[in-house]
Amino acid sequence: MESVIGIIPSRYASTRLPGKPMLDIGGKTMIQRVYEQCKKAKHLSRVIVATDSALIYEHVKDFGGEVVMTAEDHESGTSRCWEAFCEAQSTAKNIINIQGDEPFIQPEQIDALAECLLDPHAQIATLIKRIEDEETLFDTSKPKVVCDKKGFALYFSRATIPFVRDSLESQWIHKHKFYKHIGIYAYRSTVLEELVNLGHSTLETAEQLEQLAWLENGYRVKVAETDHESIGIDTEHDLQRVKAMGLF
Repeated sequence: MESVIGIIPSRYASTRLPGKPMLDIGGKTMIQRVYEQCKKAKHLSRVIVATDSALIYEHVKDFGGEVVMTAEDHESGTSRCWEAFCEAQSTAKNIINIQGDEPFIQPEQIDALAECLLDPHAQIATLIKRIEDEETLFDTSKPKVVCDKKGFALYFSRATIPFVRDSLESQWIHKHKFYKHIGIYAYRSTVLEELVNLGHSTLETAEQLEQLAWLENGYRVKVAETDHESIGIDTEHDLQRVKAMGLF
């Protein structure tokens, strides 16, 4: 019986880097590398690519992967995951949404998310990583997260949270442990069905972070800390940076 499945949303028409799932990453396409990393996760019973592109669909079939076609007009990977889950006629109780532009995702990160859902109070799970440098700390493109003592997210923000009172910003990183959010999610399948029907919330609209709609509607988001850096490829600059790092 399926317990946890991985779904990889993969759009061809990316705004910032069109066709990025088909980019060559050291002799393999990005989507193939993501798929192969997911297959190494011990807790995933099945991995499915969810795409709106016939080109990606045929490519995944060619390298032996499982893939389903989904609509072109999804607002987020979350809703594309739900359609793929339904199309695949899966019976899994838990779903992990893996970014299609993360060719270096580590299997341990996927397994850590699956283990979060062993907590009966967890409805959704995601990853966080400790921030070690000031550039990341004040970068509004890298969302931050604060958590409670039981490992559940209290809030996500593009702002630096928490604010460290009576201290210079240059000293904040030495005064408190800050965490950034890594955008990979696990959901209970019953919860995912509810999430896609929520509609936008005021906090989500303000910060442009979909997970705030979940918190605003009372869902509990469990976090797992990872030591692995997120290395997504979303722009040509990201691609060149990864090449310069010698990762492939």
